[in-house]
Amino acid sequence: MNLPKRKPTRLKRYDYSAPGAYFITICTQNRKQILSKISIVGEGLRALPKNELTKTGNVVKNAVDFINKVYQNISVDKYVIMPNHVHLLISITGGHGDPPLPQIIGQFKSFTQKSYTEKLWQRSFHDHIIRGDKDYEKIWEYIDTNVLRWKDDCFYEQEESTR
Repeated sequence: MNLPKRKPTRLKRYDYSAPGAYFITICTQNRKQILSKISIVGEGLRALPKNELTKTGNVVKNAVDFINKVYQNISVDKYVIMPNHVHLLISITGGHGDPPLPQIIGQFKSFTQKSYTEKLWQRSFHDHIIRGDKDYEKIWEYIDTNVLRWKDDCFYEQEESTR
């Protein structure tokens, strides 16, 4: 049986344990909105989005926090858990990250999957190698304001119950 070959998602010959900063996006299976619910609180000019984590979203949050505690030379500098995806800004400092980034994300996905009965995550993840301070600041702001721009997000889909 000839199955289609998947396009490689990692940069060829790049050392993902090298010091640097990385922007990671992990999507839920079929972009199912199971990690959080974003609602609008307030009215008029004072209306702001509120991002409430679900039970599964809290498991994901604990797993992200665990990355900062368990891995030497690796830190999650900023993150946001959206209804159907997670953005992480990860830095590897002082020597090489051990294990390499793809393995850390694999362990993260495996750990969080244990608390969910269906398939939680899409295969693989998207990464962007951050190239300089301006790139880092731009991604920091993107993560920081992602909830505000939820309805304009490329991962946004109107929930089934409101269609």
